[in-house]
Parts: sequence; structure tokens; C-alpha cells
Amino acid sequence: MESHPKKTLIDSFIESLAAEKGYSVHTRRAYRKDIQNFFSFLAESSQPIVELKQVDGMMLRGYLGFLHRKNKKTTIARKLSAIRSFFKFLVKKGIILENPTELVLTPKQDKTIPVYLSVDEMFRLLDSIQTHTLLDLRNRAIFETLYSSGIRVAELAGMNISDVDFSAAVLQVSGKGNKQRIVPVGQKALAAIKAYRMRLQKEIGQIAISSGPLFLNRFHKRLSPRSIARILQKLVDAVGLLTPVSPHALRHTFATHMLDAGADLRAVQELLGHKSLSTTQKYTHVSIDRLMETYDRAHPRK
Repeated sequence: MESHPKKTLIDSFIESLAAEKGYSVHTRRAYRKDIQNFFSFLAESSQPIVELKQVDGMMLRGYLGFLHRKNKKTTIARKLSAIRSFFKFLVKKGIILENPTELVLTPKQDKTIPVYLSVDEMFRLLDSIQTHTLLDLRNRAIFETLYSSGIRVAELAGMNISDVDFSAAVLQVSGKGNKQRIVPVGQKALAAIKAYRMRLQKEIGQIAISSGPLFLNRFHKRLSPRSIARILQKLVDAVGLLTPVSPHALRHTFATHMLDAGADLRAVQELLGHKSLSTTQKYTHVSIDRLMETYDRAHPRK
């Protein structure tokens, strides 16, 4: 049944993630590493496997036990998901008959409330960004857009100027798996983008304002998600916010503020580009906490 070298099968599986699911280079690299780490663990065990069909639930549970020593439950769940997908691929290709991961349960996740900023904190952060220089204008536009639209930082970094429809006030966003969605964006964010692009055209005459990356670094190349995170950290430090803030926390903030203001959960799911409603539901914990505070403070007969 098994005649292909393991490395060839892993390569084939990783290629399928790009071709069939549109996974990014970063995601594919993580899948490869997770699978290789699992087989490295088996190779160093007292009973190393010779063929893939020898892998069983006991070996997988042993690996999960090993991971529990140093990893969070979310990390373990992600690693198991990669291994599970690989064995599912092997069954599909007829390399093995049964998927050994089917009898292994994913570790139960701890329910964590996402980190988010209050409305006052968010406004204070945005209003602290100066608009004197080209980079000031760019930074203001970046964070106005992240908060206004709730898109992922990688989605923002990957956007081109042609993805902004100023007349319709929407963004064309390429999400996970290259799935496209249309996201509304507010007038403050659009005005900030316009101000940045106008200054950019004025300072760099040869650049076409109607094409190319939306946000550029100081070398006039596409700005990376990592650079955006660094810029945000400097702004947070300067304004003295006590809440730990990352670009993803701005996405949490967007979702929380939308739900607090009465937005429909499914509408927020669409805006965020979540595949599952359960992913969006984690934001309702924050809103329910606030609702309970209001109830306790306001109800005359508690």
C-alpha cells in the first residue's frame, strides 16, 4: 500500500494546500513543520515506525502528552489539526486505509475573552497620531482603516489602492484562502487614506496614485504586517495605554464595539470574514459582561 517516501508525500500534501485551499506560504510552512516535528518525535521513540500505516492513536496520544509539557492548548490543537489533515490526505490518496487521528480528541480549549480597547481608549489612540509628515499620514490611515473595517493586518498589508472604492465606501479584501469579500469602511478612514495618498503623490512624483500597494514603507515598497505591528507598539507606548495592544486587538475592538452598539452577530461574522459563527461568538462574552455590569448598576431590584 505504501511505496512513496514520506518526504515526497509531505511535499505533495503541502502543494495541495496551496492548489486546493489557497493557503498562504506562512500557513503551509507551519503545516510542514508541525508534521515533520511529529515524525521526528516518532523516530526518537522506543518503537520508531517504518511505514505510515503503523501510526496509531496510542502514538498520537503519546505525542500530545509530550506537547502538553511546553505548549498551550491552542498550539497543541493547531499541531494536531495539521497532522489530522495530512493523514486525511493519505487516506484520500489511497496511501493508507484508515486515519489514525479520528480516534484522538482535540484538546478542549480554554475560553478566553479577547483583548480590546474601550471606545475612549480607541479614540485616544487614533487622535494621538500626528498628521504632519507623510509617515504620520500613513500611520493615521492604517489604524483608522483597521478600526473602521475590522480587517486582519495581513489583509490590510496586502491591499492595493485599487481595492479601495471611495465612492461606494467599501474595501475589496482578500482573506484567508484567497477568499474575497466586500467590507464597508467609514468616512474618517477614507479621508485619512486620501490625505496620505495625496501627500504620497506630491512627494514621489513618479508613483501612480491609481495602482500599486495601498501602504508603503519608507523605501516605497509594500508595508509588511510586522512593520505595522511595530508602528502600533510605538504609538501605544507614546499614548500610555495600559491594555496590551496588537493589530489583532484592533480587530477585536471593532467586533466588540459593533456588537455593543447592537450589530447582528451574523453581520459581524460576514464583516470579519469568519468561516464559522462560533468564531465570532467569542466576542459576545465581552458584550454580555458589559450587559451584566449595566444590569447590576441600573436595575432597582437586583
